[in-house]
Amino acid sequence: MDETYVGSIDQGTTGTRFIVFDHSGEVVANAYEKHEQIYPEPGWVEHNPVEIWENTQAVVRTALDDADLDATQLAGIGITNQRETTVVWDAESGRPIHNALVWQDRRTTDRVEELEAAGRTEEIRAKTGLEVDAYFSATKTEWLLDNAEPLKLESSRVQNLRDRARDGEVLMGTIDSWLIYNLTGEHITDVTNASRTMLFDIHEMAWDDELLAEFDIPREMLPEVRPSSDEDYYGYTDPDGFLGAEVPVAGALGDQQAALFGQTCFDAGDAKNTYGTGSFYLMNTGNEAVESDHGLLTTVGFQMSGEPVQYALEGSIFVTGAAIEWLEDVDLIDNAAQTAELARSVDSTDGVYMVPAFTGLGAPHWDGRARGTIVGMTRGTKKEHIVRATLESIAYQTRDIAEAMEADSGVETTSLRVDGGAVKNNFLCQLQADILGTDIARPVVDETTALGSAYAAGLAVGYWDTIDELRSNWQIDREFEPEMAAEKADQMYGRWDDAVERSLDWAQEE
Repeated sequence: MDETYVGSIDQGTTGTRFIVFDHSGEVVANAYEKHEQIYPEPGWVEHNPVEIWENTQAVVRTALDDADLDATQLAGIGITNQRETTVVWDAESGRPIHNALVWQDRRTTDRVEELEAAGRTEEIRAKTGLEVDAYFSATKTEWLLDNAEPLKLESSRVQNLRDRARDGEVLMGTIDSWLIYNLTGEHITDVTNASRTMLFDIHEMAWDDELLAEFDIPREMLPEVRPSSDEDYYGYTDPDGFLGAEVPVAGALGDQQAALFGQTCFDAGDAKNTYGTGSFYLMNTGNEAVESDHGLLTTVGFQMSGEPVQYALEGSIFVTGAAIEWLEDVDLIDNAAQTAELARSVDSTDGVYMVPAFTGLGAPHWDGRARGTIVGMTRGTKKEHIVRATLESIAYQTRDIAEAMEADSGVETTSLRVDGGAVKNNFLCQLQADILGTDIARPVVDETTALGSAYAAGLAVGYWDTIDELRSNWQIDREFEPEMAAEKADQMYGRWDDAVERSLDWAQEE
């Protein structure tokens, strides 16, 4: 029999990747395609769900073709996705009624401020583990139901979207659901993605009627919630479809939980930080949903078939890798790799601090009106100082989260597993170890997000038998130990709060 593999669709904020893994967790095929970022107004961010689905089909075909693999060699497919990004679509035609509203989109900030003014924050946090913020899917779905142009239906009756949703004619989902629907025809999400909608009670593990009523979202339009690794499978790909084979789709995890799973953080206290567009620091808290007093989110870490849910604490930082992209956009650098050499060419930032609050600040500040700020410049400030300050901002934001994690969980982090695009930068990894005063462990396979969803699907279909097999796959590429004196790190970090203070509540009504 031909060698079999597990495939992972990794649908991210900037593009879509398909990776095929073998039994040892090694990459055997890989293809990637970017999609358009749509900015209709300041603070608004959209994606075209049809483009995302077309790109998904393209990268799956390309990866298989390039590696000379047949779709029948896939034992299963897992999905991992940008979380909170919200799609509403017509059940019959499968057509979206509007572009997807991306997690970074701030158009519902006013609605969030209404909820805060009405004193709903505590109650929503108690059920969902989330801060009340425009980041999550609830206010996005509400906005789409209120504002999307109704599809011109075949018949002359133009019903409002909510009525059609109550009749099951209009469906809502995060990107995992949109892909599962297109792959299998089933309307399903997993526990991790459900836990990011601000509509799901993470203690009862069910959609919450009071929250649905608050946002006037019909229950009929919501997907069925399943474990992240599901032995009952979400469904099968259509043998007559683009793959030409019937492959089980059996695992899904929001991207950050997928990285937690791919880094084999299966035990309480295990932690990882992913450096992508933003950075997301998650710590497994076991079967206990630990409430945060320090601006972190309590979220579902993952659930395996027939097992209790494992929870996590999460610090969501909206802009880290995107700050490096910004340096490129404004021509301070030619490419991301240049940042290390430029930053190294100066001993310090000369007192310059950069707060990359381009889409507001996430944990632990939660200020949707904060904006990007550079402070401390003089006539002697050069681009090298700004580049270095940008890298330092990534390390400082991570320390904000690490301190909140320790305060909430009582667990001291001794080693942090890192992944994502920016960790290829040795200068940043060393800086992060120095500012945190913690060892940083970078694994050999840095595609841990895709690996996590492959693991979830592979466990469900019996490709891997136990999580111990997965643990033995995890290998360190390089460890970074703190080299800077703690006093120096504290001193550098000491003025970070002052810089953040200057960025808060900047964006007033346009």
